Amino acid sequence: MNLSVIIPCFNEKATIEQVVAAVKAVNRASEIIVVDDGSTDGTREVLQRAFPDGGDPLVRVIFHTANQGKGAAVRTGFSAAKGDVMMIQDADLEYDPRDYPALLQPIEEGRSKVVYGSRFLGGPRKTMFFWNMIANRSLTLLTNILYNTILSDMETGYKVFRAEVVRGMRLRSRRFEFEPEITAKVLKRGYRIYEVPISYNGREWNEGKKIKWTDAPIAAWTLLRYRFTD
Repeated sequence: MNLSVIIPCFNEKATIEQVVAAVKAVNRASEIIVVDDGSTDGTREVLQRAFPDGGDPLVRVIFHTANQGKGAAVRTGFSAAKGDVMMIQDADLEYDPRDYPALLQPIEEGRSKVVYGSRFLGGPRKTMFFWNMIANRSLTLLTNILYNTILSDMETGYKVFRAEVVRGMRLRSRRFEFEPEITAKVLKRGYRIYEVPISYNGREWNEGKKIKWTDAPIAAWTLLRYRFTD
């Protein structure tokens, strides 16, 4: 099984090299695709220095000329990926690549074509902000009501797909509404999502956490929109 790890990246100069090193250390990826989404903090220069063209056969870096959003960066990664399986890895240190074996096991054993890593199934985690947790739980509940499922963490950053699930899927979202859009379209196509517990080391606002409270109503609207349209 060839695994493509897609890392959307915006202004993460302090962590991007560590994240790529951690992905390489678990020795599961056939390719690592870093999509720099128009960074302005020096991340672009870090990537150019650490991973020059042809310098690392495992790592490819794609640069957006301007910031478009996480969804746009993931879509670029999906288009470039060559693997049988695609995994999304955030460019900060909130999600630990040492969870890859658990995330990949249901796919390797043929139990599911889509796996989500859940922060709410008992894995070790740093305590989250209360209102962020309420927003996550509320959006997940809305997902379950609209799409007749029992997810525990729709907004998770760890999403894994057999390539045929997402290739050809028309994705429109450019920013954080990517998470509910792809979840909605996966479920509407009849795929059941397998969840596994993961560890989570959430970062503080002063450490660069980007998602904001204003993203929650956009996510809710996205879930409603794609329940009734494609």
